[in-house]
Amino acid sequence: MRPSNRTNILDAAVRVIERDGITALTFEAVATESGIARGGLLYHFPSREALLQGIHQHLAGVWEASMVAAAGKPGDVADATERYQAYALTCAQTATRAELQLMFDAAATDDNMQPWARVVEHWSPAAPQDLTDPVALDLFIAKLAADGMWVYEALSRSKLAPEVRQVIADRLAGLIAGAGTAS
Repeated sequence: MRPSNRTNILDAAVRVIERDGITALTFEAVATESGIARGGLLYHFPSREALLQGIHQHLAGVWEASMVAAAGKPGDVADATERYQAYALTCAQTATRAELQLMFDAAATDDNMQPWARVVEHWSPAAPQDLTDPVALDLFIAKLAADGMWVYEALSRSKLAPEVRQVIADRLAGLIAGAGTAS
């Protein structure tokens, strides 16, 4: 199936951000990158803010689809351990500077943060309320490690070798499974 113009625009916008930073996101830059006329962009996104909201929704959806693939089932069918493992595995596989910049950008606006927050709240453990609960604490530490690996990959000039990243992701998934069976 051929991707829609809207998806092509969003993917082009992400490439612009990845290459040149979020401040370089203009209709002209996206039009050049996508090969779609400025009028076509404005048809789908009447403002830069609408484009940014679309990018946040698009990437959060792609991120969630990656977790569904990692879990082998939708989040509403997966149990907590399967969701948390999928989160850790996905964080290990998808790390881009564009995503990191967009997450920072999203934190400033509730509308932009909402798609990301929905995914995080559904697929990863919340901060433990009971600090004496070792299972909740271990699950949250594994989440922080997965997030840290994602940020490391997005910020580092020297990327982790894919086999190193996979071993770390598998180890985190194992820790999560162990914590989940300890309850």
